[in-house]
Amino acid sequence: MTVTESPLESLVQAAVEASPRRRWLRQRAGLAIKVLSVLAFLALWTASTELGWVSPIFLPSPAAIARQADKLMHAGDLWEAIIASSRRVFLGYAIAAAVAVPLGIVMGVWWPAKAVMDPFISLLRPLPSITWIPLSILWLGIGEGQKTMIVFMGTWIYILLYTVESTKRVDPLLIRAARNLGASDLAIMREVILPGALPGIISGLKVTLAISWSCVISAEMVAAQTGLGALIWFAKDWGNLALVLVGMAGISLTVLVADAVAERIEWVLLPWERHRRGAT
Repeated sequence: MTVTESPLESLVQAAVEASPRRRWLRQRAGLAIKVLSVLAFLALWTASTELGWVSPIFLPSPAAIARQADKLMHAGDLWEAIIASSRRVFLGYAIAAAVAVPLGIVMGVWWPAKAVMDPFISLLRPLPSITWIPLSILWLGIGEGQKTMIVFMGTWIYILLYTVESTKRVDPLLIRAARNLGASDLAIMREVILPGALPGIISGLKVTLAISWSCVISAEMVAAQTGLGALIWFAKDWGNLALVLVGMAGISLTVLVADAVAERIEWVLLPWERHRRGAT
């Protein structure tokens, strides 16, 4: 006797088989829309400058910006600025993460630590990173340590808060079940709390990565001779708007690359996240 599928089962099976193709088509369509929107924007920008709708004094053409970027890249100045800013971001951000992640985990699992830290967080959290620039110069001068301090002060509290919340959201039933099975506190931390909190912690690290770039650019504009922030500031003094826009584009592209690297690292550490996102 043969078993025949019901119409509903046939529809479900067809949907399951078609879903990978639909995802592929949706991804390609999304990519095409993104590319076309950028090309349309560049075309409108070019037309507005070439036809005299906008004065090049206020907005250089894309071609003028491209020529300025090519000149800087051949001279090595653009790469030097990107490397200088990236180095400062990496150092300050790494120190902030090394301090904030362990402290946030402790605060998330042990309420006295959170009670001790909460007043200081409430006082420091409203302060923008730029408000630390005068103090950082008075304490550390205008060397590399000053930029590192600005990145640290601008990011560590946000990393800390993401870590605390991610740790507190770990299902207490899982912790209780592990304890009932005889797991030690160290084993619970390693096998339950850290894996449960890791996705939220990594999301917080990705968000604060962009914040760290805002911090370093602000610091470089005030007290630096190298870096993308200094490049933009000097270009302003020279009245070179094309160079200003090249520096801004350099920041955007560098942050996009950093985000892509962070995304790959997340996929390596959390492979289930890649599969979950691929299914949507």
